[in-house]
Amino acid sequence: MRGRRHRGRPAGTRYDHASQRSAGTVIQEYSTSFGWASRLLHEPVRTHVRSLYALVRIADEIVDDPALDLADEGRRQMLEALEQETAQAIAQGRSTNLVVHAFALAAREHGIGQELIGPFFASMRADLEIATHDEASLAEYVHGSAEVVGLMCLRVFVAGDDAQYERLREPARALGSAFQKVNFLRDLAEDHDQLGRRYFPGLDPEDFDDAQRDLLLDEIDAELELARTAIGQLPASSRSAVAAAHGLYRALSERLRAPPAARIREARVRVPDHHKARILAQVLIGGRS
Repeated sequence: MRGRRHRGRPAGTRYDHASQRSAGTVIQEYSTSFGWASRLLHEPVRTHVRSLYALVRIADEIVDDPALDLADEGRRQMLEALEQETAQAIAQGRSTNLVVHAFALAAREHGIGQELIGPFFASMRADLEIATHDEASLAEYVHGSAEVVGLMCLRVFVAGDDAQYERLREPARALGSAFQKVNFLRDLAEDHDQLGRRYFPGLDPEDFDDAQRDLLLDEIDAELELARTAIGQLPASSRSAVAAAHGLYRALSERLRAPPAARIREARVRVPDHHKARILAQVLIGGRS
């Protein structure tokens, strides 16, 4: 049965639309800051980006969900099955897993291939294999877990414009990297105490001080600044959403820098909903976030 366009969403079959709605449900359940910002994406970009992020979330849950009563080997097998199913869906255009099917629709339409998908799954496997990172393994991990996700989204944003993709490639990588490193800082205690991981080389969460925090935030802020310079070059369909996401993470960076570093281990830093709403409103009226 042929599908019909409806209110700007991507064309496709009823099954395609069901899979994309399923991906949207995953985003609503798990994501906060991304969920807020993604509302500003125009269709069909919003649907495709949510489809990408839903698969990312499922893979992350396989690795990290404490409710999943499996040892690392069982999680690894489940992750490998997801990777294989994703590759098959992209090749064949169909999956019985609704979120995988939605991801494959976006990947096939926007040329998202193994050069981006492979590093992502490699980073997910690394969470089951590497407890303490060095500089090289961290760089590889951040590339696969965050930078390539930014590049996948950029593929959707530019809709086949390869020249624009190459021009915006480094700022997109920088934004993904900054987002991931902010999350590492926010989750410092959980990653160490519950998951037994140390992402930042040489950093002992038990002895984390202001100087170490500020060095990390200086690096993050430099990446956010590089990303900021390119936001105005994005298509109108994604510009406001990326500006909002950038503003939300810049606010997180500011909040991480404000209290003593030791407080980061005690409570996860958040941006209050009223502050998020103000950032989104400023973006919508063309002001600075």
